[in-house]
Amino acid sequence: MSHFNQLRKYHGFFKFKRDFEKYSLKKARSYEIVIHWLHSKLSRNQFLLLSGILVGCGAGMAGVVLKMLVHYIHYVITDKVHFNTQVFFYAIFPFLGIVLTTIIVVVFFKGQSRKGIPAILHEIAQNSSLIPPVKMYSQVLQSAITVGLGGSAGLESPIAVTGAALGSNYARNYHLPYKERTLLLAAGATAGIASAFNAPIAGMMFAFEILLTGVVFSDFMPLIVAAVCGSLLSKIILQEEVLFHFESRTAFNYHNVPFYVVLSLLCGFYARYYVVVSQKIEHFFHKLKWSAVRRAMLGGVLVSALCVAMPPLFGEGYTVVKALANGHGETILLNSFFRYIPAQSQMLLIFTGVICLFKAFASAITIQSGGNGGNFAPSLFAGGFLGYFFALLCIQLGFKDIPVTNLVLVGMAGVMSGVMYAPLTAIFLIAESSSGYDLFIPLMIVATVSFLISKWFSPISPELKALAAEGKVFTRAHDRNILSLIRMESILETDVQVIPINAPLRQLIDLIKVGDSSNIAVVNEKGNFEGLIALDNIRPIIFNPEMYDTMTVKQLMKAPLAVVNIDDNIEVVIKKFDAVNAWHLPVVKDKKLLGMISKSRILNQYRKLLQEYSDI
Repeated sequence: MSHFNQLRKYHGFFKFKRDFEKYSLKKARSYEIVIHWLHSKLSRNQFLLLSGILVGCGAGMAGVVLKMLVHYIHYVITDKVHFNTQVFFYAIFPFLGIVLTTIIVVVFFKGQSRKGIPAILHEIAQNSSLIPPVKMYSQVLQSAITVGLGGSAGLESPIAVTGAALGSNYARNYHLPYKERTLLLAAGATAGIASAFNAPIAGMMFAFEILLTGVVFSDFMPLIVAAVCGSLLSKIILQEEVLFHFESRTAFNYHNVPFYVVLSLLCGFYARYYVVVSQKIEHFFHKLKWSAVRRAMLGGVLVSALCVAMPPLFGEGYTVVKALANGHGETILLNSFFRYIPAQSQMLLIFTGVICLFKAFASAITIQSGGNGGNFAPSLFAGGFLGYFFALLCIQLGFKDIPVTNLVLVGMAGVMSGVMYAPLTAIFLIAESSSGYDLFIPLMIVATVSFLISKWFSPISPELKALAAEGKVFTRAHDRNILSLIRMESILETDVQVIPINAPLRQLIDLIKVGDSSNIAVVNEKGNFEGLIALDNIRPIIFNPEMYDTMTVKQLMKAPLAVVNIDDNIEVVIKKFDAVNAWHLPVVKDKKLLGMISKSRILNQYRKLLQEYSDI
C-alpha cells in the first residue's frame, strides 16, 4: 500500500519526466519544457490563467509590431521618397500594396481561400478551433504591405486573426482540448484588438459578440488577463500618436438627443449601403475569371484612382478622423482637387459626403482584389465622416451649438455597430478611446438603432450569411451549432448488405442467414441504388420454400421513403427523417449507394458533442 502511495505521490514527477524525454527528442525549446512542467503541476484554472497571460502578451506584441511596421512604411514613403506632385504618390503606392500582397500570397503562401473574421469562425466551428500555424505571421506581413502602402483597409481583422492563431497553436502545442483551445483562441484575438485600440473592454466585447457567438462558456478570466496584457503592451511601446485615441470632445447634453437619434438612422442605413456595396464588389471579383495578379492590378488601379481624387481614402485614415474629431476638418481638403474650388464650407460638406459614399468602394476593392485587411477601420472611418457630414449639415441649416466632435465619435460607433453587427464592441471601443464614458447614452442610442436597422435587413451578418446557411459557422442557435459539428463520415454505416435486383428469393434468404441487418439494399446491373428490402415486409414469405425460386428481389423491394445525399448537412438529414418518420435512410452519391444512416446514431453523436462543447 505504501508503495502505491509513493507512486501516486510522484505521479506528477513521472509525468513531467515523460514529457521532458518526449520533447527533448524533438529538440523542444527550454521554455516549452518549463511550460509543460507547469502544466503538470498547476490546476486547470491556474494553467489557463497563465496561458491567458502568455497568449495575451504574444498577441499584443504582434499587434504592436504590425502597427509599428505600418507606421514605419508610412514614414519611409512620405519622408524618404520624394515626388514632384502628390498625384504620383497616391497613384503608385496603393497599387503597389495590393499587387505586392497578392504576389506574396501566391508565391509564399500558396493562395488563401479565407481571411478575416470569417476565417476564425470557420475554424472554430469546422476545424475544432485549430488554425494553421502560418497565420501566426502571414497576416502581419500581408496587411502591413497592403495598408502601409495605402490600401484602404484596416489592420484590426488581421491582428485578430494573428492573435487567434497564436492562441490556437499555443493550445495545440500543449495538448489542450477543444474547450481550452477555443478559449485561448478567443483570448489571442481579444489581446490583438485590445492592443490595436488600447481598449481592453472593447477587446473582450469583440470576443463575446463575434468570436464566441453560439458557444456556451463559463471561464472568462483568460480573456481578461489577455486583454490587459495586449492593451498594456500597446500603451507602453507605441507612441501616443500611433494609438487610436481622441482628446477633444464636449460633455453630453440631453438637449442634443434629437441629433443623435437622426444620426442613428443615418448610420443604420449607411451601414446597409456599405454592406451591399461590399457584397457587390466581392461578387464582381469572384466572377472575374482572371489570375490573382491581374485582379490585383485592376483593384490597385481603382483604389489608386480613388486616392488621387480623394486623398483621405489613403490607408487606414485614423489621422484624418482625428483631425475631424479635433476640429480641423478643413485639413481634409489638402492635396485634393476640391481645395481649388471656392466656397470652402460648401465644398467641405460635399467632399465629406462624397468620401462617405466612396469609402465603401475603396475598402471593398482593396480587400476583394487581393489586399489583406478588414472592415474595422473602414467602418470607423466612414462613421466619423458621416458624423462630421451630419454636423456640417446641421450647421448649414442654422442649428446652434452643434457638438461636432461628439457626433464624429458617436457616428463611428454607429456605423461600426451596423457593419460588424457588434454594438457592444462599438460602444466600449469609442468610450475607451475617447475617455468618453459620459457619452454612453448617445453611444447606446446610435449603436443600438444602427444595429437594429442592419438586423432588419439581414438577421445574420451578410459577411457570414452564406457560411451560416451551410452550417459552417456557429450562430446563436445552440442546437443547430451542435448539429453542424456532426460529420457524415462519423455516422455512416458502410457495412450494408447488397443484392442484385434480379436475384431470386433463395439468394435473398441465404443473405439474410449470414447477416444481421434489418434492411438490405438493392442495386441494378450498373450498380446504381434501386431500393430497399425490409425484413419485416418479407417475414410472411420467408417460411414458404415454394416461392424461393419463383419470386425475385425486384418484386419484393420498395423504393426508399427518402434518400440522403452525401453532401447534405445534418440539419437537412434530420428534416428528411422527420418528414418520412423513418429510422434508417440510404446515403448515395451519383446514384451509387455509400451506406446507411440511422437516426439513433445521429442522436448518440449529438449527445456526445453536447457534452464536449456545451461548457467552455
